[in-house]
Amino acid sequence: MPDTPNPGYELRQAREISEHLSWLDTITGTALGVLACASGIYTYLGVSSLLDETGALSFLAAAAYSIAVSVGIFVFWSYLMRLFPAIRTAGRRAQLFVAMCLGSVAIVAMSSWLNAAALAGSAAVEQHLARTVQDYQTALEQANLIAVSGQSLERDVARMRQTLEDLSEQEAAGDLSGLAGRGAVFRILRQKSEELQGLEAQIAAQGLRVDAAFDEGNAILSRMRALTVETGSVEARSILFSEEAVRLAGLIATLRQLSVAPLVERAAADLSAVVVVPELDTRTDVATGQQATIDAVLAAMAQRAETLSLAAQAVMSLPAPADTTYTPISTADAVIRYAGDFVPSWAGAIAIDLLPGVLVLIIAVAQAAMRAGESRIPIEDTMTLSELRAAVSALREVEGDLNRPAPSVPPAPASRPPNGDPST
Repeated sequence: MPDTPNPGYELRQAREISEHLSWLDTITGTALGVLACASGIYTYLGVSSLLDETGALSFLAAAAYSIAVSVGIFVFWSYLMRLFPAIRTAGRRAQLFVAMCLGSVAIVAMSSWLNAAALAGSAAVEQHLARTVQDYQTALEQANLIAVSGQSLERDVARMRQTLEDLSEQEAAGDLSGLAGRGAVFRILRQKSEELQGLEAQIAAQGLRVDAAFDEGNAILSRMRALTVETGSVEARSILFSEEAVRLAGLIATLRQLSVAPLVERAAADLSAVVVVPELDTRTDVATGQQATIDAVLAAMAQRAETLSLAAQAVMSLPAPADTTYTPISTADAVIRYAGDFVPSWAGAIAIDLLPGVLVLIIAVAQAAMRAGESRIPIEDTMTLSELRAAVSALREVEGDLNRPAPSVPPAPASRPPNGDPST
């Protein structure tokens, strides 16, 4: 471009832009119609996914909505392509730009999200299924962790039972209270060791049920994962997925109930509180020694019971698994909920509706450049040969009219006197 304004250059540039706009105007309407129809088709697919029925009425409803969207997009952008470039004042153009932004938001609200549902609806539902599987897996693992932690209390119970059995053997040999035999102290120790032995058996039996429930839960999770990636209709897979989710939710609830920590805590509380102590004759030295031994044994059992209770409470304080419930979701809702995972689909759905807005701005810039170039050129430099010929012809006609003599005016006839005598 020349450094100084050149009227001839600016004139050629303005005419070149005008020729390009004239040619582009022949295809703009067709291109806009194709974009509007494409958006209408995807809108129809999105609306169809929201309707529960598949009859003729549903077809007509979806078709009517998609046609209305196509017509609205075509008319809206046609208005702007004609009016926006023609507006020259900044204030009016800003007002029209605000109107264009509002219309774009309306188009996104009525069409673009449905287009995104058509483009990525099935993938979004599969994403919802995959997220649900992860939630169920976390809940299952947490429930199993609590149950397995409860099973670890079996070692503490066994260790305490063995301690009581060893004390009872020492009492039978006379190494504890100094009196050999199976007296009151021996019976108390055996009573509590048998209680712990029964608790130990219950914990061992629960362990088999915990393992079986966890294995069954993993099998259900495997089937649910398979449903998320299988081919076929996602609606049909969602139904099967829902059935498996119900089974897994019930299994997790059962696994939570298999924890033996509450049972161990109650047993620890009863270990020192519930003791059948035989009545002794304290008048003899033997009875006095046995009573002292019994008190010492009860104190030791209370200490061990407190330790066992604290271990059970630690298991019970573990966070409970979160309540997970599978909720079926439509393709449109799935696309909105997991919009961050489908940015390309959203970008394509919005671009197909708002791409004409870029064309509006391009035409406005081109016409502004063309008008700016023409405004700095004298009008005589912008005249074409045909316009010059027409101007010369008009000038000659004007000059001919000016040089033509004025028509002679005949004299007015003499007026007659009032009495009719011509000699008067």
